[in-house]
Amino acid sequence: MTDSLVTSDPIKHPAPGSAAYHRLGRTSPSYRWWKPLLVGLLGTVFYLVALVLLFLGAVLAGLVVPEVGRSLNTVFTDSLAFDLTDPVTLAVVLLSLIPLLPALLLATRIVGAQRVGLLSSVAGRLRWRWMLRCASVAAAVYLVGYLVIFAVSALGGESVAPDLGRPELPVLLILTVLLVPLQSAAEEYVFRGYLMQTIGGWLRHPAFAILLPIPLFVIGHDYELIGMIDVAVFAAAAGWLTWRTGGLEAAIALHVVNNLSIFGLSAIGLVDPNGTDLGPVDLVFSLLMTLTFVVVVTRLQAHPARGAEARYGRGDTTL
Repeated sequence: MTDSLVTSDPIKHPAPGSAAYHRLGRTSPSYRWWKPLLVGLLGTVFYLVALVLLFLGAVLAGLVVPEVGRSLNTVFTDSLAFDLTDPVTLAVVLLSLIPLLPALLLATRIVGAQRVGLLSSVAGRLRWRWMLRCASVAAAVYLVGYLVIFAVSALGGESVAPDLGRPELPVLLILTVLLVPLQSAAEEYVFRGYLMQTIGGWLRHPAFAILLPIPLFVIGHDYELIGMIDVAVFAAAAGWLTWRTGGLEAAIALHVVNNLSIFGLSAIGLVDPNGTDLGPVDLVFSLLMTLTFVVVVTRLQAHPARGAEARYGRGDTTL
């Protein structure tokens, strides 16, 4: 991190083979400083159109199925009764975020700010084998972490018995498995993809690209102070891993496993997905799980023979 802080020449491109992830936008010959802003504007329009279409679809579903209509009425009119353990509410929340991804990809392609595949990684594509490897690490970390959390809770006299008889359990689990990976990936492409590369096109030092998107990510999560600290650390870890590993795969894996754990455990009554804050002990465990994942993935990335991917790329391949 010894580069100068601000890029002085707006049309100077990084040398082939030396572009870090946050600088990939500048590898395109057609790069101009204002094009990422146009991508954001056009992507926002596409996203809002998608939300309108989803709203109309929800209204139609509510008219056809009265039970769905009642749940939708609660979602749209009574924020105090907002309940993520209700299948309709969960579906609405997740589906409202997923269109971020196609909106961003479509806007990027139309504007021609850069090759779409470079939003994924320095390889110009999503490196699936590396992402699955990172996901296996995250799954192991979260499994051990939650087992310890539940053991501590049980020793403290709290009940940790799962409720497997809930009638909505199958639907909640299906929605979680199908939608959470898409929702998590969409957020990563926006906050650790588009925003990091936009800022990286203007400011050379990776610290700016990693840290500046964090407040926007935190604002997007309705938590109290301790919960906001946890989200901020999560965002910093995801951003650092994206820069360090040269792609979104590690961040997506962490985000997916984190959200699958929360919504999966909430479906069986072991976690409250509606909570807006964490206790100090919960924060410590969450930070330890995030830190452990970062350390393990960083060590894997430092040993290419173990299956990691390159940190730098030419930035000239397509998705």
